[in-house]
Amino acid sequence: MDSTVETQHTEYKKSFGKEVTISLVAFANTNGGRVIVGIGDNGKVYGVTIGPETIQRYLNEVKTSTYPQLFPKIHTEEKAKKTILIFEIDEFPIKPVSFKNRYYKRVHNSNHMLTLEEIVDLQQQSLSISYDAYPSPVTLEELNHKLIGHFFERVNTRGRLLLQDILFTNLVKLKLIRDEKVTLAANLLFGDHDFSIRIGRFKGAATIIDDSVVKAPLFTAIDEAMIFIKKHINLSYHFDGSIQRKERWQFPLEALRELLLNAVVHRDYKNFSDIIIKIFDDRIVFTNPGKLYGNLSLEDLEHDDYVSSLRNKLLAEVFYLTGDIERYGTGFIRIRDFLKDYPEITLSVAEKGDFFRAELRIDHAPPQQVTPQVTPQVTPQVTPQVIRLIQALNIPRGRRELQDRLALRDREHFRKKYLQPALKAGWISMSKPDNPTAANQKYSLTTLGKSILTKHTRP
Repeated sequence: MDSTVETQHTEYKKSFGKEVTISLVAFANTNGGRVIVGIGDNGKVYGVTIGPETIQRYLNEVKTSTYPQLFPKIHTEEKAKKTILIFEIDEFPIKPVSFKNRYYKRVHNSNHMLTLEEIVDLQQQSLSISYDAYPSPVTLEELNHKLIGHFFERVNTRGRLLLQDILFTNLVKLKLIRDEKVTLAANLLFGDHDFSIRIGRFKGAATIIDDSVVKAPLFTAIDEAMIFIKKHINLSYHFDGSIQRKERWQFPLEALRELLLNAVVHRDYKNFSDIIIKIFDDRIVFTNPGKLYGNLSLEDLEHDDYVSSLRNKLLAEVFYLTGDIERYGTGFIRIRDFLKDYPEITLSVAEKGDFFRAELRIDHAPPQQVTPQVTPQVTPQVTPQVIRLIQALNIPRGRRELQDRLALRDREHFRKKYLQPALKAGWISMSKPDNPTAANQKYSLTTLGKSILTKHTRP
C-alpha cells in the first residue's frame, strides 16, 4: 500500500462514518472494492482506535443501513506505526444495493447517485431479465403475420435454427411470446410500435436537404433506413486491370449497417426519443437513446476482447438468427475490420447525457484508384411510365385512383412498370410501409420525387 490515490476500486477515509457505507454500496453495485479507514484523502495516516467491540459495531452499522444487507470483510494493518482498518466488498450478485433507500455506483474515483433508469437497468441485469422480454399490450393477432413468415424463412435459410411452420410454437421457442403474452421484442419486430429512426441529409449544421422518418417494424426498418443512406452517399467506380469495374462506396456499407444495427438492438426502449442519423458531406453520425449497458465502457470498445452486455437480448438473438449479427459482442470489431480498406475514415464513439453516439468521419481524400471515375450513386432510369406516375401524384392517391387516372386496367403491369420502379428509386413513398398490401394504402412523392418531377416538367 504505497499509494494513497483513490481509484475505481479504492477509497480512503479519515474515520468511520456513513460515507464509508456509501462507498461500500457503490462498490457493491459496480465491480467491488475496498475502503481504507484511518488515512485521509490527502495521504496522511491518522490511524483508528480499535476496541473489543469496534469492528462488530461497524459491521452492524453497515448491515442495518444497507439493503440487501452487506457483510464486508474487515481486517487491520499497521502503517506509519498506526492501525488502519480495511473494508473489502465484492460486487454484489443481487443489485442494486441501497444505503437508506438511496443507490450509488462507483465512477472512476468517486461515488455517484444512481438515476431511476440506472436502478431499473441494474435490477434487470441482476435478475438476467432483458427489457425487451417484458410483455407488450398488443395481441398476437395485431402483429404482421406475413412479416413473421418472412422472418421464419430467413432464419431457416440462414441455418442457425430450424423452425417449423407453426407460428405460435416458433414464437414461443424464440421467447417472443412468454406466458402466452406477446413480448415487447415481438411488437418491435413485427408490430405497429411508437419508435422511429429519423434520418437527414445535411448541408452544413442547420441546412437539411432531405429527410425521412422510418417508423416500421424493426425487421424491415433496417433495410428502409439503409436505402435512404445509400441514396445520399457517393459511389465511385475504378478499374484494377480486370474486365469488370469495381465499385467503392464513400463509406463501407457493412460498417454503416453494423452501426445501424447497434443503434436499433442496443438502444434504450424505455426512452421514446428517436434514433437520429445525420449524413453530412464528410461524416455520418448515429445517435441512439441509451448509454453503454452494464459495465461496458467507451475504452472497452477500442479493444477486440471487450465483453458486450445486452440490454435487449431477444432483439440481439433475432438479428443473430437472420445473420444480420454474426456473433454477440463483435460489432465494433467488425466495423474496424471493414474500415481497414478505408484509411481515410476514422471511427469515434461518445456518450452524451443518456445517449450513445458513433461517428464515421472522412479525414482526408481516399487513396488514388486506378483510372478513377467518381460519380454520385447511380440514379435509376426515369422511364416514361414513372414520369406519368409521379405527375399524377400532385396529392397522395391510392392504387385504384392512380390506375384510373393513368387509364391502366392491368394491375400487375401497373405494379411492375410504375409502382415498383418508383418505390425502389425512392421517388414515392407509402403511407403504410409496414403493410404494403393495405386496402387504404396511399402513395405520395418524396423530396427526391418532387425534384425529379420538377426536372421533367420544366418548359
